[in-house]
Amino acid sequence: MRSYLDFEKPVAELEAKVEELRALSSPDGVGIGEEVLRLEAKAGEALTQLYANLTPWQKTLVARHPARPHFGDFAKGLFTDFTPLAGDRKYGEDEAIIGGFARFRGEAVCVIGHEKGSTTETRIRHNFGMARPEGYRKAARLMELADRFGLPMISLVDTAGAYPGIGAEERGQAEAIARSTDACLALGAANVAVVIGEGGSGGAIAIAATNKVLMLEHAIYSVISPEGAASILWRDTSKAQEAATNMKITAQDLVRFGVVDGIVREPLGGAHRDPAAAIEATGDAIAEAFESLAGLDADAVKKARRAKFLAIGRTLKV
Repeated sequence: MRSYLDFEKPVAELEAKVEELRALSSPDGVGIGEEVLRLEAKAGEALTQLYANLTPWQKTLVARHPARPHFGDFAKGLFTDFTPLAGDRKYGEDEAIIGGFARFRGEAVCVIGHEKGSTTETRIRHNFGMARPEGYRKAARLMELADRFGLPMISLVDTAGAYPGIGAEERGQAEAIARSTDACLALGAANVAVVIGEGGSGGAIAIAATNKVLMLEHAIYSVISPEGAASILWRDTSKAQEAATNMKITAQDLVRFGVVDGIVREPLGGAHRDPAAAIEATGDAIAEAFESLAGLDADAVKKARRAKFLAIGRTLKV
């Protein structure tokens, strides 16, 4: 069964009526068939209007939708011969970040991404996509391998943030994030990141300091979650909606500020309604981003990446 968000109730009611009529309809039920078509059109119109005017908080809810495609779905849809590598060679394995080598449209690439999991068991195993130091050290290790062999890198970002547990802090969480970010910036081959859901703070930028940063239409990217910001500013998490509005966390705002380079359109109603279409559109956007970087040598790639991040905040795209 399809899962609906609270603000989607009007659409949910219409689509429930459609399903009810379909269950009652007979092969010769002409009148019922016409009513089904009318309700389907009405539901489609309601969905279009709703998603054309989403608030930042509603986009946050869409970005967190449990049925939204995760790293594993994108890996199956975009890559062939994907070979994951495990461990940071210092402490252990962290399944919140998955990485390895694969082929993207025939070309060898390094692939790194956050995995949240889709069931209770997998969410616990992947720690809801919140990586510990060993996850970021694994990412840095993969980037160094990619740099050694001149392989371009694709990052798929989907995390609420780095794991803030005591153990993670004791093992050097901040240092691991910094080293992963540094490895990302130092890569001699072109790299592209796509925020497919949540892009939370340093936990996201550790694998997203890339030549091109893209966002899915209803993804979010921020230094802290709206709930966290509301807790700090007002000591009241119920003001998360107000925080989301003022933080400018949507893809549309971030393109205007020059923080991200492009938006990947999602199917009507969000990526969770048609994961295959969302994944295909993401693949096309990644391919286009790499085409724009074709022909650059290692020094030019690094200079372009450095210039991109140094320019943030200096200009405003209107």
